[in-house]
Amino acid sequence: MNDIRLVGFDGDDTLWRSEDYYRAAEKRYEEIIGRYIDLHDAGTLRHLLEVERRNLKVFGYGAKGMTLSMIEAAIELTDARISARDLQQVVDIGRDTLGHPVELLDGIREAVEAVAARWPVVLVTKGDLFHQEDKIARSGLADLFPRIEIVSEKDPPTYARVLAEFGIDASQFVMVGNSLRSDIEPVVRLGGWGVHIPYAITWAHEAEHGLAEAHPRVRTATTAAELPGVIGGIADGAAG
Repeated sequence: MNDIRLVGFDGDDTLWRSEDYYRAAEKRYEEIIGRYIDLHDAGTLRHLLEVERRNLKVFGYGAKGMTLSMIEAAIELTDARISARDLQQVVDIGRDTLGHPVELLDGIREAVEAVAARWPVVLVTKGDLFHQEDKIARSGLADLFPRIEIVSEKDPPTYARVLAEFGIDASQFVMVGNSLRSDIEPVVRLGGWGVHIPYAITWAHEAEHGLAEAHPRVRTATTAAELPGVIGGIADGAAG
């Protein structure tokens, strides 16, 4: 059978705002580094992105990994001239980011409720375990998800494991998220379906993907209110 038996939801920038706070953190970081170097010549944020990428397998995703990478990048960019006081400010940036408000995106609770009334749902979110647990608790959405998966990476093996535990084929799974790289492409590669709900801000690392434009197993929803209808369209087509 090819009917839809499970719908997955991403967390950050799909259910609640997240990237806004990371961009604000980067701006504060630049202000600190600007006391030591010419920001226009240094490519400060480009350098930070390079450090974050090479550290992903060590520090993982999230605010803690960002903070450690900021410290490392700051030492490199300033040739170790940055003061302990300013490094403390970088640590404060990370702490503030970990405590950012959890603001739900417009209409998302109603959308998840509508989807959950028709199909089983699972939350699949990536990042630091403690931070993700805290955001889920503060979001007020935990009651909508009988199963919550907090993973270190969103790739085909991770999704394959989740699907195997549910006992379903990839063709029976729809994943909803803002990141084509992490939420959509791995699922489509397995033979599943993706619903892309774009967010206004995307981290450069997440913007890189290998999906062809207008992929036949990918749909787009511009608002949360559209999600039940878009998923319903996939389910009708799959059943047919």
